[in-house]
Amino acid sequence: MKKLIIVDIISSLFIILFLYTGIYKMLDLNHFKGALSKSPLLKNIFGEVAYTLPPLEILVALFLLIPFFVHQPRLRNWGLYSSSVMMTVFTLYIGYMLAFRSDRPCTCGGIISQMNWHQHLYFNTMFTFLAFLAIWLNNKQFKQNSQCTALA
Repeated sequence: MKKLIIVDIISSLFIILFLYTGIYKMLDLNHFKGALSKSPLLKNIFGEVAYTLPPLEILVALFLLIPFFVHQPRLRNWGLYSSSVMMTVFTLYIGYMLAFRSDRPCTCGGIISQMNWHQHLYFNTMFTFLAFLAIWLNNKQFKQNSQCTALA
């Protein structure tokens, strides 16, 4: 039961993070597109990223939110795995920019944009770790529940 509470807390953190960033980017889409167009890695696909990333962040948040109200363990798994993939990609992007680029336009919105690049790397690394921890705990809980059901 303790494992499930930790997974709920981590899921809640991702819900807040992805709803906040996704909605903020959608509300300030022109600024987000402008920042993406200046990114050395994304300048050729900035339009596609600008129109797909915010809705994707919101969708992942919904995958994590719905299981709080309706028993949908598959949605939670999709949300946790999607969170880990997105955070890994974001973290690798920041790591690349820090290691190899001096021109670093900020594509984040709101409070998160107030972080410097190193703080952002630490933040993303922590959230990436939390995503993998939640997947591990969730899978462990799922296996225990499956074994209990098989014995019943």
